[in-house]
Amino acid sequence: MRTADIRARFLDFFGERGHTVVPSAPLPTPDPTLLFVNAGMVPFKPYLTGEAAPPWPRATSVQKCVRTLDIEEVGKTTRHGSFFQMNGNFSFGDYFKEDAITFAWDLSTRSTADGGFGLDPARIWVTVHHSDTESRGLWRRVAGLPDERIVARGDEDNFWSMGVPGPCGPCSELYYDRGPAFGRAGGPAVDEDRYMEFWNLVFMQYERGEGPGKSGYPILGELPRRNIDTGMGLERMATLLQGVDNLYEIDETRPVLDRAAELAGVRYGADATADVRLRVVADHVRTALMLLADGTAPGNEGRGYVLRRILRRAVRSMRQLGYEDPALTDLLAVARDRMAPSYPEVAASFARVADQARGEEDAFRATLKQGTTVLDTAVSQVKAEGGRQLPGAQAFLLHDTYGFPIDLTLEMAAEQGVDVDREGFTALMREQRERARADARARKSGGTADTTALRAVLDEHGPTDWRAWSALATDSRVLALLTPAGPVPVARDGDIVTVVLDRSPFYAESGGQESDAGHLSGASVEADVLDVQRPLPGLVVHQVRVTAGELAVGDAVHAAVDAEWRLGARQAHSGTHVLHAALREILGPTALQSGSYNRPGYLRLDFPWRGALSATVRSEVEEAANRALRRDLPVDVRWMTLPEAKQLGALALFDETYGEQVRVVEIGGAWSRELCGGTHVEHAAQIGVVALTAESSVGAGMRRLEAAVGIEGFGHLARERDLVTRIAEQVQAPRAELPDRIAALLDRLKAADRENQRLRQSALAARAAELAGRAVDVADARVVTATTDGDPGAARTLALDVRGRLATDRPGVAAVTLTGDKPVLVVALNQAARTAGLSASALVKRLLGGRGGGSDEVAQGGGLPQAELTRAVSGLAGAVREQLAD
Repeated sequence: MRTADIRARFLDFFGERGHTVVPSAPLPTPDPTLLFVNAGMVPFKPYLTGEAAPPWPRATSVQKCVRTLDIEEVGKTTRHGSFFQMNGNFSFGDYFKEDAITFAWDLSTRSTADGGFGLDPARIWVTVHHSDTESRGLWRRVAGLPDERIVARGDEDNFWSMGVPGPCGPCSELYYDRGPAFGRAGGPAVDEDRYMEFWNLVFMQYERGEGPGKSGYPILGELPRRNIDTGMGLERMATLLQGVDNLYEIDETRPVLDRAAELAGVRYGADATADVRLRVVADHVRTALMLLADGTAPGNEGRGYVLRRILRRAVRSMRQLGYEDPALTDLLAVARDRMAPSYPEVAASFARVADQARGEEDAFRATLKQGTTVLDTAVSQVKAEGGRQLPGAQAFLLHDTYGFPIDLTLEMAAEQGVDVDREGFTALMREQRERARADARARKSGGTADTTALRAVLDEHGPTDWRAWSALATDSRVLALLTPAGPVPVARDGDIVTVVLDRSPFYAESGGQESDAGHLSGASVEADVLDVQRPLPGLVVHQVRVTAGELAVGDAVHAAVDAEWRLGARQAHSGTHVLHAALREILGPTALQSGSYNRPGYLRLDFPWRGALSATVRSEVEEAANRALRRDLPVDVRWMTLPEAKQLGALALFDETYGEQVRVVEIGGAWSRELCGGTHVEHAAQIGVVALTAESSVGAGMRRLEAAVGIEGFGHLARERDLVTRIAEQVQAPRAELPDRIAALLDRLKAADRENQRLRQSALAARAAELAGRAVDVADARVVTATTDGDPGAARTLALDVRGRLATDRPGVAAVTLTGDKPVLVVALNQAARTAGLSASALVKRLLGGRGGGSDEVAQGGGLPQAELTRAVSGLAGAVREQLAD
């Protein structure tokens, strides 16, 4: 049975039993504590925790998931992958244990002819929490399982919580005995390779308190509404039903592995090391396909950095297999053909996906070349200084700055006879992870107000009556005042607090649009609104600075948005849609927005594209955008279901989670049609103007356009006009002739620069000849000391030139000091000096107390104040005598 068929069968089974079939959420998640959806329940988390009212009593989904905590371990075992799909059925206060167990047993054991999976009931084992006698009894009664196949386990295995105060409960897991060829008999407590877990039923019935880990926290009592959350691993079930050993051999993964083996000229199963690399390729290519299709772009931080690592590990693994040509687009096409039956979007977006992957692969191949050069230089320096170990900081630099994998650094350093300071490297990596964890903890904390306090407000008062789409002002009541330390009854002049209102006209930052600015006023208070956020579904909160009087819980206030600010925000957000449509009109549909930000007067838009846009293309995009403004295209907002929006061709932002009804914003009908929750103008002409101000790279295969809009756009054009006018006056030329006149001036400047350089070289040569003529005898050597100023290369150039003018039949030493804020000493020796046993590197270190280095021929050093360096150089003659005497 194909994986796509297993998926469809699961959804059909639960759909027929009253569950709403919910499409998979995109992998990027708006949850501030996560980069990607990592479990099937994540999109349902607000309903399971009670943060939001569920729109259905029961639901089912097959959710795409990515976990990358142990990315380096992928492929080393066959049990886990970074991308997986989780089949789930959910009940929100509807059915509970008996129905969940009945559904799982029925679907698992029902014959394939009747729509089930046809698993042998005699080979299914289950685990239950040791305290859950109810579930044990149900497994006996519903499934007829004997006691020996119902295994009791502890909190670590069979009690679920999210790790923080909130819902929790026992769980029951289903395992399938794959037979003696896979391990020892005795059930899942003995061998979880032979007994493969394929389904986990979580019974959320309790509320837990504070406490660490998976056990030891207090149970505060029963939940007012009990929920069901189950997860059946799709890849696990495919492994069982397709009769293969592991998830790398199922129909969605094995073809990628086989194609990688074919390209590399190896056979899977012939060599353990090669097998690991093939599994890495198979897993990472499929993961990258799904992330790219869901709108994640390679980058240097967050989600983009995870994707970049995955792509680069796939490329690196192919190179380790001996295949050095580009491979990603070929392999991604194989993955596309296998995943498209379940996810048609991977085929629809494949041109963009392939182009981004190709750009990333090309960039990494260049990185490998550059990193190799850096590594070779670092190794040469270590060996020149008599060392045998590459510093951990250097290995970390290669890894962090150049994307050079540590295993490649170890391998190539070993080839040159140098070890790597793994402890130093590991320590720096640990520091980096700690910084990342600290950042994650900061995101999880919820900002200025504690999430628990915010949830309590939401539970007590319900969702905010949010009117940003229809109003600029509301009469409101203060429901809560919150600080990082907790709720307060009153805020006074100068205080900054988080304010929760019963209704709000303020737009909360989302979808790339910055939050509104505005004002709260009441009988005894004036306050500025600094920021507006939506920390929990349905709850809008305002960061406010009290400027006069006192603000107290229960106060009636007039909440007013700054009308000019809102107008500018609407112009910028609509301008972003217009620019996006213009970009796609000129470049084609693959120029799909992958990120945006807009505030009054300014917008930026990121999109996948290889190479900078030419001035002509930028002009065409800007003209297409402003043509839409001149035509005054109508702006319409419509509500519809997500399937209706997709059928209509509306573009969706991939990091958003959508409900049953979605908001579609159209500018000129089909010309620009996007799902969007932002505020917009009524007609395109109200945007005023879109003036492109910058175009730049924000990573391999990713470009950024920036523009000024509205009055700021006109101001930008006026400033550019004034600048051109001033330049025309200064060069005394009409505007039309400015390009030619400036080009002629630049040519004259270059010619003058070349003449200056020639004169400097002539003067330097004359001085070098003079200095060589003033060489003094030191033992058998001729020694020259001199000083110079200028750029850092001046001392080296002069030293080499003087050395070249010394007689070749005697040892010659040229020492030149660069004076200035950062004085430097350069020593250069001729061949006779090196033959006599002199070393430039040793002389520099001897004079500067170990500072500096280089080769026996040329070396330099610094790090001393000018006076100390001058005194040190005065000892050159003595140092030369000592070396010649050795």
